[in-house]
Amino acid sequence: MFRVVEPETESQFENIYDLRYAVLRAPWKQPRGSERDDMEQSAVHALIEDEAGTCIATGRIQFNTKDEAQIRFMAVHPDYRGKGLGKLILEFLEQKAAEHKRCRIVLQSRESAVSFYEALGYAVEAKTFFLFDAIQHYRMSKTI
Repeated sequence: MFRVVEPETESQFENIYDLRYAVLRAPWKQPRGSERDDMEQSAVHALIEDEAGTCIATGRIQFNTKDEAQIRFMAVHPDYRGKGLGKLILEFLEQKAAEHKRCRIVLQSRESAVSFYEALGYAVEAKTFFLFDAIQHYRMSKTI
């Protein structure tokens, strides 16, 4: 059984950044460091580790306004896709948004993940940017 936790150690954060880089940046030959931004310290992070303590799924929520939160950097290791880990991370982050009294969650979904988010109650608001000249994104939202 997999369990979502907030990272506590520097090692756990480094494992999160490694998974983000491997899944979200390296396939498009982006530089190391592009898997982080200036909101890391104020955001709530989530991770799922395997039995060896390796990060196999992660996501983050940041608080944009007093009403709105934003999910970013969702990543699941390719060997663990289709096992419900993304859903576990998303539900954990939605709970954090509710605890912080946010009533709306927004995110930028890659085209390949739109149906995943729709199945969990998110709606497409707009076609947005084309990341790395390769990945169409869509702004999606959900009221909680």
